[in-house]
Amino acid sequence: MDNPFGQHFLGIEGLSPHHIESLLDRADNYALLNRSRKTPRTLLRERTLITLFFENSTRTRTSFELAGKRLGADVINMSVSTSSVSKGETLLDTAYTLNAMRADLLVIRHAHSGAPALLAQKVDASVINAGDGMHEHPTQALLDALTIRRHYGKLSGLTIAICGDILHSRVARSNILLLKTMGCHVRVIGPPTLLPLTIAKMGATPYYSMDEGIKDVDVIMMLRMQKERMQAGLVPSSREYFRFFGLDRRRLNLAKPGALVMHPGPLNRGVEIDSNVADDPVQSVIQEQVEMGVAVRMAVLEKFSQIKAQP
Repeated sequence: MDNPFGQHFLGIEGLSPHHIESLLDRADNYALLNRSRKTPRTLLRERTLITLFFENSTRTRTSFELAGKRLGADVINMSVSTSSVSKGETLLDTAYTLNAMRADLLVIRHAHSGAPALLAQKVDASVINAGDGMHEHPTQALLDALTIRRHYGKLSGLTIAICGDILHSRVARSNILLLKTMGCHVRVIGPPTLLPLTIAKMGATPYYSMDEGIKDVDVIMMLRMQKERMQAGLVPSSREYFRFFGLDRRRLNLAKPGALVMHPGPLNRGVEIDSNVADDPVQSVIQEQVEMGVAVRMAVLEKFSQIKAQP
């Protein structure tokens, strides 16, 4: 499978349906192997994986580390809070240091959009974007797509509602790009202050009413509401936000029967989602998303380690 980004995986934008399906097929196979505990542990033997997280994200970092270890890689977690970075070292300085370590795979999460792309220009390792600013979070979109496909057997033709802070969400951006590429109908729901003015150009249909937006959808994807959005006055309060845009049982019943409930985590219970919906044993697939996250990251690490190995 060729890849339009060469040796790096920086985003969903530009990937064809063939590229996406190939990664999903590979990840689906790893999901089955993980459940059977028959994961091949030698594929990345003698390869070094460094995780560099400038933002806290226990779930994503642990998922990448577990994925690397299951494939046999030497995994090193660089703690930014105790490194030279926290003492004023620039990203470029860090890149030169990492290059000298001759790592094979570098997973980076950064608060600034474009930081992984900048790093990719300066290192020999394959750079994998674990989330950058308001830009993209490509492996999250892949794991979400894999979770949906495992339940419906397809992506094309499904109607997906993404609800919450679309404006600041890299998860929403990557999901919109992927789902539209795969033939889904995408709706975005949120208050006007949290929906980009250019959202229609991405192919998503905006809704400002939760009840209207989730009517007859196949999947409801909730986004975490950050406290700083409330402090900035973009939403009045957590109570008011839940009243108008929270997912409770009544609203869930407006979707298609059996509609999936998703959330990238961590959850704000009672802010964007009610506990009895989040914990629904049939419709909520939030825990399955975590499981698929490991499988997707295994597929990505394997794929891009192969690209790196090519002369």
